[in-house]
Amino acid sequence: MVKGVIWPLKVQHQLEGIINYITADSFQNAEKVKVDILSSTRKIQKHPEMHPVDKYKKNNDGSFRAYEIHRYRVAYPITKDEIIITRIRHTSMVPKLY
Repeated sequence: MVKGVIWPLKVQHQLEGIINYITADSFQNAEKVKVDILSSTRKIQKHPEMHPVDKYKKNNDGSFRAYEIHRYRVAYPITKDEIIITRIRHTSMVPKLY
């Protein structure tokens, strides 16, 4: 079953900040990271459980998943009808248990 992927405004700003930061060094690298992250979130529409359970989510009932791409960690919960991208952060950042 295909689920919709929701990008809350906060997460859109996180991605925009990442792309702006990379663009300062390389426009091509920034575009590649952006395309790859967006493409990866489209893949989870069809296979939302393809990534492991998020080990940093407290009291995770198994619905919160996370994966890494280009040293960025993308976290998302799976609900009955949709997938919500809740966070994108660089893997060198100290994770907050949330």
